[in-house]
Amino acid sequence: MLFFISLQSRRIELVACTPNPTGASVAQQAPNLLMTLDAHQQPLRLLIHDRDAKFSRGCDHIFQSEGIAVIRTPVRAANANAHAERWVASVRREWLDRLLIFSRRQLEHLLRVDTRHSNQQRPQRALVLHAPEQSDGNPTRLRAPTHPLLTRSDLLGGLIHEYEHAA
Repeated sequence: MLFFISLQSRRIELVACTPNPTGASVAQQAPNLLMTLDAHQQPLRLLIHDRDAKFSRGCDHIFQSEGIAVIRTPVRAANANAHAERWVASVRREWLDRLLIFSRRQLEHLLRVDTRHSNQQRPQRALVLHAPEQSDGNPTRLRAPTHPLLTRSDLLGGLIHEYEHAA
């Protein structure tokens, strides 16, 4: 699984999976990320990745040719890429450890559902408890309604719940 997270917005930008990842497959995803970011009109200044051999010089060259600085994390320093580590841990804890994955198609579906949930519903502390696609950057005080009426939607067979105010 290959994924990119925008540190500024905490938005998961691109998720791809392949059974046998290689440097060529990662380099192939680099233009896909750049097109996705162009569609969202988000400029990319830095790319931080670990020292896995799959992040080849060819992949780095694609980003550097677009004026993006590539930073490799230090050896054995998981905290240097804490946002990625946290997302992987939450995916593993919330549904990967609880489901049997039978096919790539099923995994891709689960990743699409989780990515949509993370980008549109999951509150982020750094974004004043807004989801990445709902954040406007203005801090607001949170007030509990006097009589909250909520509806719950279950995702991934009830492993993830989304709550919304009832009409």
